[in-house]
Amino acid sequence: MVQRCEWAAGKDPLYIDYHDNEWGVPVYDDKLLFELLCLEGAQAGLSWWTILQKRENYQNAFDGFDAEKIIHFSEEKIQSLLEYKGIVRNKLKIQSVITNAKAFLQIQQRYGTFSSYIWAFVDGKHIINEWHTSKEVPVTTKISDAMSKQLKKDGFKFVGSTICYAYMEAVGMVNDHTIDCFCHPSHTGGGK
Repeated sequence: MVQRCEWAAGKDPLYIDYHDNEWGVPVYDDKLLFELLCLEGAQAGLSWWTILQKRENYQNAFDGFDAEKIIHFSEEKIQSLLEYKGIVRNKLKIQSVITNAKAFLQIQQRYGTFSSYIWAFVDGKHIINEWHTSKEVPVTTKISDAMSKQLKKDGFKFVGSTICYAYMEAVGMVNDHTIDCFCHPSHTGGGK
């Protein structure tokens, strides 16, 4: 039987697929980095499972997380999103996606890519941790604190340190698979 992190063991196939194929895998694509930042913000106060189940709805509702389209969302579009049961209907969270799209595009203009900006927080290096249990994994670090502070300064919303650390895990800046998990690099030859 395949050994997974405690939080994914015996879960729904969607959750297992996310654990096995996405979580902790480095992401450099700007659009996917933006999507995951928005989804982590949507998770605030909720479980990741709640958001993961609605991910496809979010992709449809927010035009595939195309920031150029999102910045032009009208009041009518925002109202329709507030009525759409497929996503978390929180006005502040919905508006934060629009705010974050503007900030994201400004970062792209300033740094060339959002990827180069966000990966600079870890000096472009994939951090591989050696946790024995999920209980050892922190919810914030000095890096997530610094990232949160800078993202807020650059105009982003719903980017507290806890959200930033979860984001770092989601986009593979940090690999927090426990050492007994088959996705830990010690089992994959350094692949994930």
